[in-house]
Amino acid sequence: MNREMLMLVEAISREKNVELDVVFGAVEAALAQATKKLYPGDVDIRVAMNPDTGNYETFRRWHVVPDEAGLQLPDQEILHFEAKEQIPDIEVDEYIEEAVPSLPIGRIGAMAAKQVILQKIREAEREMILSDFMSRGEKILVGTVKRLDKGDLIVESGRVEGRLRRADMIPKENFRTGDRVKAYIMEVDSTLRGAPIILSRNAPQYMVELFRNEVPEIEQGLLEIKSCARDAGSRAKIAVLSHDKRVDPIGTCVGVRGTRVNAVTTELGGERVDIVLWSEDPAQFVIGALAPANVSSIVVDEERHAMDVVCDEENLALAIGRGGQNVRLASELTGWKINILDAAESAEKTANETDASRKLFMEKLDVDEDIADILIAEGFTSLEEVAYVPLQEMLEIESFDEDTVNELRSRAKDALLTMEIAKEENVEEASQDLRDLEGLTPTLISKLAEGGVHTLDDLADLAVDELIEITAQSEAEAKTLIMKAREHWFTEEASTQTNPQA
Repeated sequence: MNREMLMLVEAISREKNVELDVVFGAVEAALAQATKKLYPGDVDIRVAMNPDTGNYETFRRWHVVPDEAGLQLPDQEILHFEAKEQIPDIEVDEYIEEAVPSLPIGRIGAMAAKQVILQKIREAEREMILSDFMSRGEKILVGTVKRLDKGDLIVESGRVEGRLRRADMIPKENFRTGDRVKAYIMEVDSTLRGAPIILSRNAPQYMVELFRNEVPEIEQGLLEIKSCARDAGSRAKIAVLSHDKRVDPIGTCVGVRGTRVNAVTTELGGERVDIVLWSEDPAQFVIGALAPANVSSIVVDEERHAMDVVCDEENLALAIGRGGQNVRLASELTGWKINILDAAESAEKTANETDASRKLFMEKLDVDEDIADILIAEGFTSLEEVAYVPLQEMLEIESFDEDTVNELRSRAKDALLTMEIAKEENVEEASQDLRDLEGLTPTLISKLAEGGVHTLDDLADLAVDELIEITAQSEAEAKTLIMKAREHWFTEEASTQTNPQA
């Protein structure tokens, strides 16, 4: 019988193109599974087969666990101190084994053994096929729809399968069994049953790969796609850069009579693509990303990583786009927050900022309106700039002599020190639970204290607009902070429901 088993193992190995070790492992697993049925409880059985003779031994084993951990699986585990009574030098995570009678192959339930062996063989085949596919380094899978699974598509390509979820398809597109599908490989997870390759047709990377296939200059390194933003099925923007001055990046991606960009558009169901020239200058990059709108002026705020873009009435709607699509895609493409303003809004915002700066300088530097206006006209917007801008730059201001400059710098430094002390005092006044809240910086805590918020409950009681008014955060940041502050309410409520007598 052992000789027949060896012959069977060799035959399966040749037929399935699977290593002998894998088939022997499947046989050992089948024998172990059949032997387990002879014992009460969930015991751990190991079978070791000699690949030369076909003889095998069977062992029951116990996993050595730390004494303090206790036994989670009594039929499979043994505490360390008990194991040391049998093997003095045994360590935690090792095994104690005891030889038990081997189950004759002839007594194995034939169907059960066959199923286990075939399952192991299928798993080994699947891993080999997947490993071979991954080794090719492909980023796009081309296949046909094999079947539909709860709204997802199972796409077959050769001997591998991928899953295209409904959420990863382009809106309004429908596929039927047998249809050809092309999609980007987002992830390969060998632990997933069925289709281990996760696909997407709406990911920005998919468009990048489509252009890479259509534009050989990208593969040659002459062109580079720096970023991509998509509103799948509707509109997209890509930013391109040429590494060769002789190559026009936009024209090369468009192709003769638009052949290259049209090929990408056709694959994406008519999705319109704007090709933008990437620039190291963030302002220039944003101006290009907002095309086809023309920009009148732009103000860059490095601290907030935002830009105020001013457009005339004719270009305002173009810059924003239908439903804000154009500015949203431009923001995603460039990585900058973009605020679109018309001339009147820009003038009003500038006036408000000027008033705020004037008030700050007059109050903190104890100067009159004329001095404050001179500072503003020279581009100063904060006390830090007045205090620490190079001395020579301030001396170049015609309206100020050296004594005036030194006095202004001294007053600015004193004001900053006073404000820092006040900030520290505000932080100390805040309750410990408020100070410990994740995401709260000393500056935010100080602003909250100035707004009368001293405890975690004070913060949790605020409405979003109230918090925005105090801290000048974005709506998303304010919502997140308030929800974090309210978490302890829900924890306490759940605890009360679990222990009503508490």
